[in-house]
Amino acid sequence: MKQAAFQRCETSGAFGNGDAPLVELIYFNAGGGHRASSLALESAIERAGLGWKVRRTHLFDVLDPRARFRQWTGMEPEDVYNKRLARGWTLGLAQELRVLQQMIRWGHRSLVQSLTRYWSHGRLAQPAMVVSLIPNFNRAMADALAVALPGRPFVTVMTDLADCPPRFWAEPRTQQVLVCGSPFAQAQARLAGMAPHRVWGVSGMLLGDAFHQPPIADRCAQQQALGLDPGRPTGLVLFGSEGSRAMLSIARQLSGTQLILACGRNAGLAGELRALPREAPTLVLDYTREMARYMQLADFFIGKPGSGSLSEAVQMGLPPIVVRNAWTMPQERYCTEWVSDNGLGLVLPNYRRLAPAVEQLLQRLDERKAATRRVRSAAAVQVPFVLAQVLEAASRAEGMKKAA
Repeated sequence: MKQAAFQRCETSGAFGNGDAPLVELIYFNAGGGHRASSLALESAIERAGLGWKVRRTHLFDVLDPRARFRQWTGMEPEDVYNKRLARGWTLGLAQELRVLQQMIRWGHRSLVQSLTRYWSHGRLAQPAMVVSLIPNFNRAMADALAVALPGRPFVTVMTDLADCPPRFWAEPRTQQVLVCGSPFAQAQARLAGMAPHRVWGVSGMLLGDAFHQPPIADRCAQQQALGLDPGRPTGLVLFGSEGSRAMLSIARQLSGTQLILACGRNAGLAGELRALPREAPTLVLDYTREMARYMQLADFFIGKPGSGSLSEAVQMGLPPIVVRNAWTMPQERYCTEWVSDNGLGLVLPNYRRLAPAVEQLLQRLDERKAATRRVRSAAAVQVPFVLAQVLEAASRAEGMKKAA
């Protein structure tokens, strides 16, 4: 296992004839967190001053360049998953994940052929390194890159705090380099059979620039401008980029609690919440790129235990209230343990007694906020330098091979 060493690394031109190396980031839109992580990493690479060119690529644009799936079904491949999240229909996703993985294994040869053609295409600039920010498809990408561009490193940056083995994030039978955001994920990689030199540890998840900014100076004024009362504790309710109908029940139960309700792209849900009678001041948000700002205006967080939104909330000092039960998605179960083990907030079996839980949290709010300050993500600083070291090592090996 490696912890990232954070000195600046200069990259040779073995893969680019002396030009700035092209680094390709692979993402898709299932849930929204993978796209957000790719944007955060692109920005982090630029801030690190590594001089790389970056290309962000949606995986399904490569696998289905003619958008046949959309033509046949009227939706994008990720839409089925996202609609289930919006409705809260997450029961059974663990079993469906295994079915999906079996389908990916059956289609492995075809996936590798499509990806190999893509990376071998003469009119397309070839990457010096490919970085995946998605699960399940890493074996196909690693195998295809090894055929199309032998020696080019393939790196997977996990966007979950924990793996959901087997064949979710770690692919030990490939040349994959795995970047893990928690010691638990590193231990999982070791148990999966990953070679120690192919596993790197960083601190937390990749978060956007806005989540690393100092506190706003005019917090009270901004709250008042949005119709909120600066004298009342404020909860931010967030269920990812698609929202969840569970937010209606939460808003009803906490009628006397000041809330910011972030609905993402779920315009129908936002309309229902705006029409809901409530006692306390309420702010209903549609999709926004300013989530960090609204988190700075809140005091605690209620939402699903996804690694991305939960890490953002903790980074912004918001003690969380999350639920773990049969409906909790498999890749999110560890996050509830992370909350409990670090004393960050409360983990409930359901939302039926949410009002007493909020009271309990508020009684020890300062203590919980102090716990969030002990858990800070530095991945946006660390991951670019991990990638620089991986690329430098691969470039040196390629240079030695050419010299032999």
